[in-house]
Amino acid sequence: MSKKLSTESYKGVRDFYPKDQALLNYIIATWRGVAEKFGYVEYGASILEPSELYKAKGVENEEIVNEQTYTFTDRGEREVTLRPEMTPTVARMVAGKRRELGYPLRWYSVPNCFRYERPQRGRLREFWQFNADLFGSRSPMADAELIAMSYEMMKAFGASDSDFVIKLGSRSYLDSIANQYTLSQEQVKALTALLDKRAKMSAEEFDKAWAMFNIPASVLGADAVPADVAETLRLLGSMGVANAQFDPSVVRGFAYYTGVVFEVFDTNPDNNRALFGGGRYDNLTELFDNEPLPGIGFGMGDETIRLFMEVRGLIPPYIPPVQAYVALASAEVLPEATQLVQELRRAGVAVAQDFGERKLGDQLKAASKQQIPYVIIVGPDELMAGAFTVRNLATGTEDHVGREQLVPYFAALKL
Repeated sequence: MSKKLSTESYKGVRDFYPKDQALLNYIIATWRGVAEKFGYVEYGASILEPSELYKAKGVENEEIVNEQTYTFTDRGEREVTLRPEMTPTVARMVAGKRRELGYPLRWYSVPNCFRYERPQRGRLREFWQFNADLFGSRSPMADAELIAMSYEMMKAFGASDSDFVIKLGSRSYLDSIANQYTLSQEQVKALTALLDKRAKMSAEEFDKAWAMFNIPASVLGADAVPADVAETLRLLGSMGVANAQFDPSVVRGFAYYTGVVFEVFDTNPDNNRALFGGGRYDNLTELFDNEPLPGIGFGMGDETIRLFMEVRGLIPPYIPPVQAYVALASAEVLPEATQLVQELRRAGVAVAQDFGERKLGDQLKAASKQQIPYVIIVGPDELMAGAFTVRNLATGTEDHVGREQLVPYFAALKL
C-alpha cells in the first residue's frame, strides 16, 4: 500500500473551515465598511511581484528581504517574490498612472501576504491584511485621518478606548537627532532597531545599549514631543480620538517611512502586544519616476485582530448561511422535495437538501453537525397534507407550517 499523504497544512498557514472562514469574512467586512465610510475605494493586485521591488533602496527591511521573503526564479529566469506587504505595490500602481488619478487619492485593499518567519502567536507565514493609503497630501490632517480610521476600526470590532492605545512616533524627529549627533547610516539603523525593540528589553538593557550612541536620554522624554506628532495629536483630539499619545520608541521597521509613524497596542495583559501600525512615506514613488508623491498608510492583519477579539470575548457567534435543511422521510419523495427546495431558493430562503440516501435520523445528525438551525421534514404524508414539520435543532421544538407559509415563516425568523 502506498504511503498516505498528511492531512496537515503547510507550517505557518491556516485552513479555513466554514466557521473560521465566517470569522475571516466578518473581519474583512468590518474593514471594508469602515474604510468606505472614510471615502476609500478598493483596489487589488497579484501576489507576485518582481523581487527588485523589495530590494530597492528606500524600501528595504533587511530582515524581511534577506530572511523572510518567499522568492524564486520562474520559468523565464525572472526572480519573483510572493508579496510580504502591500505598500511597495500600491506605490508602483499609483506611480504607473500618476496623471490619470485625482488627489488626494484614497485607496484600500485586503490582500493575503507571505513571510517566511517562525510561526508563533499572532505571527504566521500567510496572513490577510487590510491596507489603507492616502496619496497626494502633506497635510497633518492626512496623518490624522488614517489614524482616526484605525481608531474607528477598533471601535467597530467592539473595543472600548481602554482596550487599546495608539502610540505615535516620528521618523523625521529621529532623522533630526541623527543629524544633530552626526550618526552614520549604520548607527541610524542600529538606533532605529534598538528603539523598535525597546518594549521587549529591560530598562537596564536598553540604557546600556543607548549609552553607546552618546545621546542624552532627554531626547526620549515626554516633554520632547516632535512638532509633527504634536499637531497630529491635536487633530486627533478634535476628532474624538482620546487614547493617542507620543512614544519615541515607535519607529516602524521599514526604511521608507519619513514622518509620523504609529502603532496600536492591546492593553490586555493576556495579549500585551502591538496589533498593527503605519506611517507617512513621502518619497516612495521616486523609485519609479522623478516626482515624489507624498503618502501615508497603515496595515492591519487578520490574526492579530482575531486574538484581540478572542481575549475579550468579542468574536461573534457563528451563524451558518444555510437557514434550513430539507430532510427526506423516504427516497421516493426526492422529486417533490426538490421542487419544494427550488421554490424556497427562488423566494430567497437558503436551503440545503438531502438526497434520501440515509435514514431520517442520520440526516438530522448531519444537519446538526453543520450547525444548520432548522430542518424541514418532507415525506408522503406531508406532501399529501401540504404542510411540513419544521424542527428547531437547537431546542427540539417543532412547528407545522403550510407550504404557502414556509417563505414568510423563515423571513420572520430573520436568520
